[in-house]
Formats: sequence, structure tokens, C-alpha cells
Amino acid sequence: MFAVWILSSSERISRVLAALALLVLAGQCSELKVRVRLSDGQITEESLEADSERDSISLEFKQGDGTLITFIADIKQDVKVFRSLILGELERGQSQYQALCFITRLDPNEIIPSESMAKLRQKNPRAIRTAEEERGLEQLTMNVAVNFSKASQLSGHIHNVCAEAQEAIYTREADVKYWLERGVDGSMFEILPQAVDFPALQGCQSSTDLWRPCTCSYSLKLEWYPCLLKYCRSRDATGKMTPYKCGIRSCRKGYQFEYFVPQKLLCLWDEET
Repeated sequence: MFAVWILSSSERISRVLAALALLVLAGQCSELKVRVRLSDGQITEESLEADSERDSISLEFKQGDGTLITFIADIKQDVKVFRSLILGELERGQSQYQALCFITRLDPNEIIPSESMAKLRQKNPRAIRTAEEERGLEQLTMNVAVNFSKASQLSGHIHNVCAEAQEAIYTREADVKYWLERGVDGSMFEILPQAVDFPALQGCQSSTDLWRPCTCSYSLKLEWYPCLLKYCRSRDATGKMTPYKCGIRSCRKGYQFEYFVPQKLLCLWDEET
């Protein structure tokens, strides 16, 4: 059985069938390598891994500037984790890299089921993919810090993914409320300082003092990920039309995180040019 990534242009159907077909195979865990064109035109290789036993999907790729982006969808726990490993500016006193982790609630239908992802294989690994659907930019105010040592209550993946970002793990109050209602220990969360605590608090972009607190803005984009299953219809032995899974739909989505930092030195990318 074949699953097909179908382009919108009908004149490309024959090329799509040859280049973008995915072979559905049995198995509990699998890894898929996908070549993807970034927004700046550069080509990167995404590594997608699905674990149907743990009910999770991971995605990892390197941006054009060398930043390593990791995304985990913990479907079982309704949690998604973003991690960025950002190359440091050594001449400005930064370490070799800076790590950030953002944790939010995973909404239904954001990504395909892990068991479906685990069964996908592509026939043409050299093809360059672009997403079929643009899901826009989501802006998130990350006003709560997460204690790394207790965060495994949210997702067992956090211990490994966010180990380099132990002092820079952020989430939102709305998500904290949801998790508290599910019985998570509230002591792992700490509300970050707000503008009322620092009347002169500025965005890091407009601040000129590297040592002053400011509001940092960090953006990333998942350029290609399997967001939906496609269904086709066929007639069964009785002549009745029945739906069946026949492919995936790929999406692109951007995220902009805003959060408090005690000094601008921790947010040097957010500067005016």
C-alpha cells in the first residue's frame, strides 16, 4: 500500500507519484530523513522519528545559521517541546552555544498519530520538500519558568531534550493551569518577572545595556512536518463506499516566543540592525 504526498498542481501528478510516494510499512519505531527547503532558500535535512509505543514524534534539523532545532510531540501527555541550540558569539562573552527550551500544551490534530508516522517511508530521499499548507505564525508569551529536575512529570522527553537548557525552560500560565488541573506538582513552576515588577522593562531589541533585564523575542519555524492524514474512498465487496488512509498532508508553522531575561546578553539575536 502506498501513501502519497500530492501537490496541488494537477500537471505535476505524474512527477509526484514517482518522487513523493511513501511506502507504508509495519513497525513500532522508525526514522525518516527528509530534505527540506528553508525560508531563506537553503536546503537542510530533517530527521523525523516516531515511537508508537511511547506515542511520540520527534523532528530535528539545522537552520542556515547553524542553530539546531528539536521538536518533540509527546502525544500521550499532550505536551510539545521546542529546543534550540544557538551558536554563541564568543567575542561578546557567550559560551560555545546557548540552549533554550519552550514547553506548551499539544492541541488535538496538530500532527499525525505516531503509529501512522512510524509506518511512513519515502521512495525518493533526494527530493526537496516544501510544505503544502502554511499554518502561519503563533505568538506565545512564555511567562513561567520550569524547574528541570521536576519537569519529567510533564513529559519523560524533557530530561533528555532540555538537559542543556536547565536554566532556560519556559512555558505559559494557561498551560500551567491545564497541567495543574491534571494533578501536576505546581512547585515546578515559577512566574517570571513582569513589566509591573520592572516599570522600565524594555524589549531586548531596543535595549542598549547588555546587563539590564529585558523581554526577549525568539522565533523559529517548523518548515515541514506531517500535520494531517489524507483519506481516499473505495468500494468494498458490497459496493459501499468506505474511506481509507492514503497519504499525509505536510505543513509549515512559525512560532514567536517572548519571555523575560535578566540581562540582554542572553538575547543578542534580538537586536536592531
